[in-house]
Amino acid sequence: MPEDGTAVPWELPGCVVSVSDPSEPDVEPSSCSGAILCRSPGLVLCPAAVLVPFLQPDVTAWPHGDALPPSALRPGLHISVLQAAPPPDAVQQHVACPLALLRCDAFARALPGTLSTAEESTEALPWFCWLRVPGLDTPGGTWTPWAPAATLRKGAALLACGTPFGALCPELFLNALSTGVLSNATGPQRALLLTDARCLPGTQGGPVLALAPTSSPPRLVAVVAATAGCQGGQGLGLALLCSLHALLQSARSVLPELSSLPPPLPLPEAHGSPTLRCAALVESGSSWGSGTLVAPRLLLTCRHVLQLGAPLRVTLRHSTTRDTILQARLVFATAETSPFDVAVLELQDSVPSFQPPDLATTFQPGEAVLVLGFGALGRACGPSVTGGVLSAVVGTPPVMLQSTCAVHAGSSGGPLLSAHDGCLLGIVASNARDNTAGTTYPHLNFCIPISLLRTPLARYRCSGNPAAFAPLNAASEGARAAWRLQQRPPSKL
Repeated sequence: MPEDGTAVPWELPGCVVSVSDPSEPDVEPSSCSGAILCRSPGLVLCPAAVLVPFLQPDVTAWPHGDALPPSALRPGLHISVLQAAPPPDAVQQHVACPLALLRCDAFARALPGTLSTAEESTEALPWFCWLRVPGLDTPGGTWTPWAPAATLRKGAALLACGTPFGALCPELFLNALSTGVLSNATGPQRALLLTDARCLPGTQGGPVLALAPTSSPPRLVAVVAATAGCQGGQGLGLALLCSLHALLQSARSVLPELSSLPPPLPLPEAHGSPTLRCAALVESGSSWGSGTLVAPRLLLTCRHVLQLGAPLRVTLRHSTTRDTILQARLVFATAETSPFDVAVLELQDSVPSFQPPDLATTFQPGEAVLVLGFGALGRACGPSVTGGVLSAVVGTPPVMLQSTCAVHAGSSGGPLLSAHDGCLLGIVASNARDNTAGTTYPHLNFCIPISLLRTPLARYRCSGNPAAFAPLNAASEGARAAWRLQQRPPSKL
């Protein structure tokens, strides 16, 4: 390891933790990913769920406590840590000893009741195991560089490191990388994070890194807590992360090994992104969704977000201190027979200091894009951000855009933005759902191109006449064909 303590490329701070009971040779080991926190002393952090099957029979009230000693586990367990090694070895195995199983209270309090996971043991989700691994001890070894997640802005690039399927075949899968963005965060000091990085089963416990200033190593900011979140029975296409800072806070008073923990390293300052300000929460009676501000008093959303005759309320939630709540009136909504699911709202008051996004004039398949919306914790924490690419541009001129961003219930009406320059490309209309299987596909979604709305918006702002939007009801046959799956239920999608 270099003298400055930075990791060489193959020393990613990821590993695999495998647990087995020699008295049960026919039982497959339990395994997951882990994060290497320190190499002097060798310390590894992993989800406690990997050890729950091996708790002593009399340990029944553990989910409601704060800490469990190693004696809570069956005696004689074989706990090993697999780490990457220089060629030709590829993988090294070390014996690990449990120091404690600790509950991260900040993460537990942040878990919303409406957000479930696909993991088998949700009660174990806030619990993590701290392991001492003497085989990782390195002369002059240091702590993995880390930073508090509270300094990250939404949309910040993240790198998830994990081993799909755990100990199944580490020679192939050890420390696989996936890129994504910080989608949202909640809880004390942002203890619970969401990311759209692809985290497969077995990557629970893997380290999540934030990019650092040029020439500096990335910073460890979180570990994967659950690989798939669900809300209202729908898959979110997002992974749940637990902030490393919250985990360290929960363990400082218990583990003397943390006494040598260095202070966090800086990340680029978290300036609020101007593009986030164009997303708003739209509430109409018992219905709600997202909206896209295109002018200080003008907002686009989807017709299906609105409840007929109900009052309209628009909330801007881009600050942790207070919301801006504005009343609105309906200017125009497309007819049910129109393929374009659009509504235009006028706000009672102007949004202070609002700079509208530039409207895109071209659409390039494959370009990096972002979706902002109030699904996936958005009502509680402000708009979520998911990243992807513009996967298809349908029609000439365009009548539909498709993207690979994760889109959830509550995202309808939110903006689709260019990740390069923040230009508004369109508004989200829906994701895809297999009506036969009852499965939702967050990463296949459909948006209405802003090019269809540019001229009507300009005419309305000049004349104040809602008839400016009437052409949206007179869609071409090509547009109707493109949106026919939405228009003609019951279809498969």
